[in-house]
Order: sequence, then structure tokens, then C-alpha cells
Amino acid sequence: MTQSVGIKDVARAAGVSVGTVSNVINRPDTVATETRARVQSAIDRLGYVRSESARQLRAGRSRIMGLLVLDMGNPFFVDVARGAERAAREAGLGVMVCNSAQSASEEADYLSLFAEQRVRGVLLTPADATGRNIETFRRHNIPFVLVDRVAEGTTECSVSVDDVAGGALAVRHLVDAGHRSIAYVSGPPGLNQVRDRRTGALKALEEAGLGPERLRELPTERLDVAAGRDAGARLLGLAERPTAVFCANDLLALGVLQAMYAAGVGVPDDLAIVGYDDIEFAAAAAVPLTSVRQPAVTMGTLAAEMLLEETEEETGAKQHEHRRVVLQPELVVRRSSLSAR
Repeated sequence: MTQSVGIKDVARAAGVSVGTVSNVINRPDTVATETRARVQSAIDRLGYVRSESARQLRAGRSRIMGLLVLDMGNPFFVDVARGAERAAREAGLGVMVCNSAQSASEEADYLSLFAEQRVRGVLLTPADATGRNIETFRRHNIPFVLVDRVAEGTTECSVSVDDVAGGALAVRHLVDAGHRSIAYVSGPPGLNQVRDRRTGALKALEEAGLGPERLRELPTERLDVAAGRDAGARLLGLAERPTAVFCANDLLALGVLQAMYAAGVGVPDDLAIVGYDDIEFAAAAAVPLTSVRQPAVTMGTLAAEMLLEETEEETGAKQHEHRRVVLQPELVVRRSSLSAR
């Protein structure tokens, strides 16, 4: 096994003190040009890499930001991660991305890992509807920002989208197209986003003078394409099939679209479909998908900037105030819902 190269090895090779090597690494402007070049040459020749973990232990601060999302298989969260990574990189930090897979137990494990690694802070889309994981994590005094979730009943920052407004946009569009019987493929009922989108859907029906019975809910255990195909199969089995379906995210909508295609059901002529998130695949589907767009990259960027602001306050750099940012969704109409009733 090759022995790792340490700072003492660099100092010996360059003929300088350990302190001088440390200054070259951390405060190069304090070292004479010739000495700095000699030390850098030794670093390059020996392949020395400083121990970030040791530096963190001495400084008590990490250069890593944690990001814990519900499903990295969902392009929506990939875009959130892109925005967060961009803001973190500009601040000289890295991002540790973890996937709870919509599991409260896996979420708890990753939050424990973040605490053990002394991350600078965490961006979190909660999977645990009870809030117990957040309460446990709060004891570690590590700042966190909720993403795609309003910080209800807490003092933490949050960045989210008005999902009630988004659900209303989707169903209002379907009602305006003449649909009076609509299915809602909703996903796990414990998720706030799923409930809020349903609330918006019911609000749009009420505005149109239609009762809540006009919305037939088809819950799923997950928010993925396979769950959408399963919901599509159940939809096909209904004695009185709705003429339109609103899905809690685009992956579910793409699964429903696949099920309809396999059964020979025309979209949008026999069934109109609206999704949510407006992921890249929505526009590229066999039948381009109407969707409620969320500014995912912006959400990730804003959340990371808020977290950075809070952690900078610890050094006295800036006064931080917790706040809730609620962004507005946008309906993007494509072929999947363009059928007159």
C-alpha cells in the first residue's frame, strides 16, 4: 500500500518549515514568490493533497452543503440540484446530494450522516410527514432550508411554489376546455405538495360551479412512471371513465400516457392529460404534455443562497432573517390537453 504524502514531506522536499507550506496552501500572498514556487513544485512533484477533513476539524466549519431530495430519478429534483450546486460553487462550496426515495427512515439516516459530517447546512425536501426527523435534526444546530415545501410552524427558511395555485391552473384549463369529469392521480397522500395540488383542483371546480364529486382521486404510493402506468390501468377499468386527468407530477402523467397508448385510447381526443413540474421529457413525449411549470433551478439557487446567508451570519458577515419564498407556477399548454369537448 502506498503511503500518503503529508505536509511534513512537502516541507522536507522544499527545504522549508511546515508553517511555510501551510501558508502557501492557505495564505499564498504572505509567502515570497520564490519560496512559494519552490513549495508548489514540491506539492506537484509529490502529489500532495491536503486533508479537508482535518482542516474542517480545526476550523469547525465544512465546505460541504447537504441536499436531500425525495427522488433523484425525477428530473425536477435534478434541476433543483443544478441550481443549488451553481450557488454553492460560486461560494467555494461543494454539494453532497442524497436521495431519501420518499422514505422517512432513509431520510433519517441521511440527516444523521449530514450531522456526522458536520456539513455547513442542509437543503431538505422532507419525506417524513410527521416532522419528527426535522425535530431530531434540529438538535444538531445545523442550519437548514426547506425546498419545495413551506416552513409551516417552524422558524426556518423555505423556498416553494404555490401548489394550490398550480393545481387550480391545471384543472381550470381542463374545465375551460369543457371537461366535467376529471381524475386526479395524486401520489402519496402524506406529501404536502400532493394535498395542495388537490386543494387547488377543487378550488377550480368550485369556481366553475362544479362539486367536488367531479374530481375522482386515484392515489399512488410513489411519484414515478410505473405508478402512473398502474393508475392508468385503474383509470381504464372505471365503469364511468373521466374525460381528463390531472397528475401530481409529470412522471405520473407520462405513465398514464403510456397506459393509454398501450390500450389504444387516444390522447387528447379520448382522454386529456395535464402533468406538473414541466420536466424536459414533458415536451419530448410522444404526445407533448401540458404541464404546470415549476422554476426548479431557481428554487435550488434561492435555497442555497439563503442557506449561505444564514451560515455567513455565524461569522458576523451578514445579518440573516428567516423568510419564506413562495414562487408562482405557470401553465404550459401542449397537445395532450388540446381537445374540445
